[in-house]
Parts: sequence; C-alpha cells; structure tokens
Amino acid sequence: MDPDDVLTGLDPEQREVALAVRGPVCVLAGAGTGKTRAITHRIAYAVRSGAVEASSVLAVTFTTRAAGELRQRLRALGAPGVQARTFHAAALRQLSYFWPKVIGGDTPRVIESKLPLLVDACRLMRRSPDRAELRDIAAEIEWAKVTQTGPEDYAEAAAKAGRATPVPVEEIVRLYDAYERLRRERHLVDFETILELMAAVMTEHPEVAGQIRRQYRYFVVDEYQDVNPLQKLLLDTWLGGRDDLCVVGDPNQTIYSFTGATPHYLTNFTVEHPDATVIRLVRDYRSTPQVVTLANRVMSGSRSARWLRLRAQRATRAGRLGAAQDGGHGASGLSRSVSRSASRSVSGSAAVAMRSTTRRRAEAARGLASTSAGEGRLGTLRTTRTVCTAPHTQGSPGGQVQSPIARRKRSLTMRSSPEW
Repeated sequence: MDPDDVLTGLDPEQREVALAVRGPVCVLAGAGTGKTRAITHRIAYAVRSGAVEASSVLAVTFTTRAAGELRQRLRALGAPGVQARTFHAAALRQLSYFWPKVIGGDTPRVIESKLPLLVDACRLMRRSPDRAELRDIAAEIEWAKVTQTGPEDYAEAAAKAGRATPVPVEEIVRLYDAYERLRRERHLVDFETILELMAAVMTEHPEVAGQIRRQYRYFVVDEYQDVNPLQKLLLDTWLGGRDDLCVVGDPNQTIYSFTGATPHYLTNFTVEHPDATVIRLVRDYRSTPQVVTLANRVMSGSRSARWLRLRAQRATRAGRLGAAQDGGHGASGLSRSVSRSASRSVSGSAAVAMRSTTRRRAEAARGLASTSAGEGRLGTLRTTRTVCTAPHTQGSPGGQVQSPIARRKRSLTMRSSPEW
C-alpha cells in the first residue's frame, strides 16, 4: 500500500502532523480535534514511508485502554509492530527484563494500592485513621514520590508547594518513612518506585541504557499536559539527549495536578527544544457550534496564554438558553423540556447533565423515571455533575540502586521476564 494512502481523510492540520515524521514535534490539540487520529497516522506514515522501523517506536499514554486503542488503530493502518504502553507498563516490562541481569536478588511484588501497607504503618504508630483519611495520606505520599521528595524533605517541600495536608505534616513524615521502610523490608514496589528504579538502573548501568536506546529511537507521548516530574525523568532517560520526540496535549486539560502533574513541560516544550515544530489542532468534530462558542468564550477570560480557539465542524440547529426564578421552577421546566425532546427522539430518551439535587427535583416534578451514570464515590460530592437518562414514559422507539535525583538507597528487586 502506498504510504500516502495513510494521509487520506486527514484535515490540513492533522496532515501536517502526519508529515512531521522526524525531530521534536509539539501538537497542541483541543478537545474533539482528532489528536489520536493525527498521532496514529503520523506513526503509521513514518513506518510505512521507511522513516522509522516499527519496532523502534514507543508510544506512551496514560491508560491501558488508551494504549490498547493506539495499538488497534496502528494495526489497522499497517503498523502492527509499534509498542504502545503506559509509562508504568513500559517501565515494568523493561525493569522485569534487566533487573535479574544487573541487580539480582529476590523478586518483589508490585502493589496496586498503598492502603494495606499504610494501614500497617499506622499500626506501628498506634494510629487508626478512617479510610478517607488513609486515602488522603496515600495521595500525599504519592505526590512526594512523584516529585522525588523523601520523608526527610517532605515538610519543607509541602510548605513550599502550599499542600493542604489531611493530618499534621510531622505525622505524614513519620507515616511516609514507615511506609517506605515496610515496603523495602517486604520487597514491594509501588507504581512510583517502578519509574524511579528504571531511570536509576539506566543511569547507573550504561549497558542497559545503551540497549534500550538502541531499541527505542522514536517516541510519542500523548496527554503530555499530565506528565509529572518522575515520568519526565524517565522519558529524558529513555531519550538520552536525542530529540525524536512528539508530544501531544492541551495545557488547559490538566487533570492530575493534584498528584504532581504539570502542563509546564508542554508549554515550555519550545524552550527545551527551540527547533521544535509546533502544530495546533483546532477543528472540533465532537461538540456542537453552541458548545464550542461557549467554550471559547469561557477560555477567552482565562489567564492562560496557550488556550486554543476551537472551530466547530458540526452542523446543528441552534440551542436554547433558559432561566428560572428558583430551583423548583427550573426543575419543572427541565422536566417538561425533557419530555418534549424525548417524545420527538427516535429512541424515546434524552440525556441530561445536572446536579444530583436538580435531578431529584425534576423527577419529583414530573415523575420521570431515570438511570444515572457517574455516581459512587465522586457522586457524593456536592459539586459533582450527574449524567442521567430520563426515558420517555410513552412508547419505546482503563538489590539496591541510587535514584538519579534524590540518590536515596533502595533495596528492591523486580520480577524477571523473557522479553521487554
């Protein structure tokens, strides 16, 4: 198949992304602009045109589901050999392969949650916090590890960052220290340790770094606005000074800042790579013109200098904006509107985004039957938006090494694997 066939159906900006196959590339992509389409076609075009080998590409994203979607799309585009993984999955795969060769020792277990170990640390300190408090403390430990802050430096770093700690800082320091001691004694690794150790192994063992860098020469990182300092450390270690890197993201869509993520790496990409190609995807294929117009109005008042003015591509009829004198009248008007809309729809149903309190008023006002999505832990928060479907009532039509930053000794091992 002709490589140019990959370019078929791309809009001008997506095509520009696909053709920028080498060197540092920064893609600023607004919501609904087809960024996944653009980067998968870029990778496929680079592979099929002979610019890179499929086996030398590492595409990194944030969820297992997103990584699976990338692999599926790349296979369909004729680039099945590309590795698409999360940061943690890629690091664990590499560490599992190299650890027995360069470190040796017993193999630890990867823990998916800090809570059980943290409960044991609390017992050592004769504390019995509730589960919500435990989660908050675990989040503080995660933030500290992501920012490469050890227990001895946590108090100062937390104060500097303005962290609102769930318990006194001194208590978090003691729990953090106890957590780390128990983790090492029991030969356990958490997700942050996996990233830290892989960067450390590459830093302290040049032969490992050389083998990995010979394998992977071409990097793509999705959702770059949510990269944290530890992930950036590992990415830089993988690159080893090279610049065949394409990053994709929107600085106004950072959702993991509470764990240490920052859009700074995206917004400062051209400072780090002055010769980078910067491409903006602004054609919104997902939202109606009314939603896009409103989003642009909201963002125009933002202090961010990097917001993208989107251009709607969907054609739709004009929406209506209504106001009510109070919540009760608003709920009644909403329920009448839902009933009218549902009666005209093919499925006989309507989707409504609302606060849970408004939902109850609307149901009470008109007796609408409904199901909801998104409730649960987050659904208990007062500010949560609940998405519910209100059916029309008539009809039915995802050993020890030294950290390259903190230089803290860790006695840890990793399970072996036949490949990486």
